[in-house]
Amino acid sequence: MALPPETEPRVRRLALENAVAHDGLAQSGPVMARLLASEPALRPHAEEIRTLVSTILAEIRSLPLAELEDRLASLGGPEPGHPKEARSVTGGFPELPGAVPGSVVLRMAPFPSGALHIGNGRMLFVNQYYRDRYRGKLLLVFDDTAGSEQKRVETEFFNLILGDLALAGVRPDAVFYKSDRISNHYPWARRVIEKGAAYVCRCPAELLRENRAHGIACPERSQPVDETLAEWEKMLANGYAEGEAVLRLRTDLHDPDPAFRDRVLFRISDVDHPRVGHKYRVWPLLEFSWAVDDVELGVTHVIRGKDLVIEDRMQRFIWDLLGVRGPPFLHWGLLRVREAKVAKSKSYVEVKTGAYDGWADPRTWSLRSLDRRGISMDALRQFTLSFGLSLADIEVPAETLYAENRKLIDATTPRRSFVADPVRVEVEGYPFDLSEVVLPNHPDRAELGTRRVRAGPIFFLARKDVAGRAGTEVRLKDLVNVRFPLGEDGPVPEGVARPRFTSRENRKLARLQWVGASEAVAVDLLGTDGNHTQGVGEASLRRAQPGEVFQFERVGFVRVEADWKMGTSPVRVVYGHA
Repeated sequence: MALPPETEPRVRRLALENAVAHDGLAQSGPVMARLLASEPALRPHAEEIRTLVSTILAEIRSLPLAELEDRLASLGGPEPGHPKEARSVTGGFPELPGAVPGSVVLRMAPFPSGALHIGNGRMLFVNQYYRDRYRGKLLLVFDDTAGSEQKRVETEFFNLILGDLALAGVRPDAVFYKSDRISNHYPWARRVIEKGAAYVCRCPAELLRENRAHGIACPERSQPVDETLAEWEKMLANGYAEGEAVLRLRTDLHDPDPAFRDRVLFRISDVDHPRVGHKYRVWPLLEFSWAVDDVELGVTHVIRGKDLVIEDRMQRFIWDLLGVRGPPFLHWGLLRVREAKVAKSKSYVEVKTGAYDGWADPRTWSLRSLDRRGISMDALRQFTLSFGLSLADIEVPAETLYAENRKLIDATTPRRSFVADPVRVEVEGYPFDLSEVVLPNHPDRAELGTRRVRAGPIFFLARKDVAGRAGTEVRLKDLVNVRFPLGEDGPVPEGVARPRFTSRENRKLARLQWVGASEAVAVDLLGTDGNHTQGVGEASLRRAQPGEVFQFERVGFVRVEADWKMGTSPVRVVYGHA
């Protein structure tokens, strides 16, 4: 009996996973074991499967690692649930194929439609890592092609991204703009046409989508070269309106991936480009522009996300067609932080309408927002590089990033007292000799010194800490023990709770954070959800420096707003993490 049709593609995927995991040296045993363990119905056909596995392994055995990774990425990457078969999630960066120290040239290619965000970390830090490892060069090439109404190129974004790179400590060796190079792409288009590999298509978009889905050629596909050249020149000479004609590549109309069938190379756009205005109306699509620029700019290796595999195919198709040698591709899988809802287009709208507090609003998860929260770019770099160049898609909680940041800042960050939604509490019988106390700036770092803090008898406590305390004894942290009287179940908004002093002994009681009322300062705390919490903090916060990081005890790390003017009220801080 013949094997089910889905068996061959799965064996191929497992074989590629195994090859990538073992630096190109695939092993048949693990491939067989995984397949038969997950599909017991195939066990009676073990010999047929063994033959299939051997055939596929023989086919891929001589391929370079980069090609194996490309093929695996084109099949969707490693199968879910088997991270050990893929390159280790925490492990390593392979050698760049054929790399010569001192001669490696890499490139970053951000589209200038907004600030760089946490999802761009791999683009920044992986390319920087390899540049430094091989003592090479790293180019910043703005992908500022025509864009669209939904994805606009705006002047401010160029400087915004340059500032983001400076913030991240990633220094490009040269900066290029795709919009400066548009005319460089036209001769390449002519060469493709002269090879008989492109045609000018005027089909309506709806008809074209239907034809591609069914592998049906559009009427202009049989266009002879001379006619295509004439139509191409007509496009360049403004002979067509926007949307009336495109230059399309002839590929296999029966390609398994419908998206690869006769893809567009150039289109017409009347957009008013922020750098070149209306100088160009015929714009290359990104994969064609990269087929040109990766060669002309001398890029030796392209490292990018596996979601761009179809762009790899397009570039290789064009290079093979024209007899040009281009750089190899390496890929990483998607790295997602669970709490980070990153959508640059949404952030663009929210920033432009004022719903967000600029690109540094914590809800954007931009690099600027992380910095605003006191999350070090060194922590983001360590976090990003800890996953290596894995093809596996990885989703981790934000705590993984926060843990890296905590390692860097905890030992040097002074503690301060803060109480949210405060209510006044007057302690009856409070010891007069404790009107002022000396507290350490850090519980474990004596070298960080101490500060003098005004204490009772009147304090601010958090409303939620006071409610429900009737008849219970609690400890005001690092100070004294008090008992709330029976019948007092939290104060009315205008009232003052009146617990009674019981002892100084440090007993095992619930601990409440407090701020002495006599010198309390108003504090505005911006949270990661964009909401503001009003509270009070200890007097020393009046002397805080803009940009300084503190740990609010029993709250978390915060950073003083960079534009806060020292001494003004309230002290404005942004929450980082616990």
